[in-house]
Amino acid sequence: MHALIVHAHEEAKSFNGAMTETAIRTLQETGHTVEVSDLYRMRFNPVGGKHDFTTLADPDFFKYGVEQTQATSNKTFAADVVAEQEKLFRADLLIFQFPLWWFGLPAILKGWVDRVFAAGLTYGGGRWYSNGVFRGKRALLSLTTGGPATIYSPRGLNGDIETLLFPIQHGMLYFVGFDVLPPFVAWSVSRSMQEQRAEYLRAYAERLKTWQTTTPLPFPTLDQYDETLQLKPGVSD
Repeated sequence: MHALIVHAHEEAKSFNGAMTETAIRTLQETGHTVEVSDLYRMRFNPVGGKHDFTTLADPDFFKYGVEQTQATSNKTFAADVVAEQEKLFRADLLIFQFPLWWFGLPAILKGWVDRVFAAGLTYGGGRWYSNGVFRGKRALLSLTTGGPATIYSPRGLNGDIETLLFPIQHGMLYFVGFDVLPPFVAWSVSRSMQEQRAEYLRAYAERLKTWQTTTPLPFPTLDQYDETLQLKPGVSD
């Protein structure tokens, strides 16, 4: 199996860097191949725009989603976008490695999603959620936080971590069909002792050894919604 790690931290010696190194080593030791898109090292441009395309379907009125759909049909994505899309489609496991930033993805990683998860290519024409393009493939969020687990609990000041990650796990990864694994969170790393950091890396390695058998998050499937796209009676959310 093949994994793609999209790494979003500018400091190679950071704990996020250590987590990516742990992932590479563990996955390779368990018989998998690994690619890494190190977005800062690549100087990846997170801003989508006309530069995403070699030609425009409508030069007089730019509409990003329409141009993405046309580029899918006409194979007119720019080379840097094509390179990342090819990595994405090669992957059986997609990992986002990042520090939680303003309760979400760092801008460079969100921009990667904007440009790479292109309309027409990764979704559209009835291909979404449980009928998505990447059905049968798996995705995992691996992240660090500035605060402890208690502040991200259902009664914590920052809000429940599951709620904060829902737009990413459901609205991005499951939207295009991935089976989304429970996230791995290293809490309050900047305030953690060396022993705790080592334990996080050990636990992360153990999680990665079971990525093929771990039960995904239980998002409802399309057939559990009615014609108004509301959950049918008796279906729990």
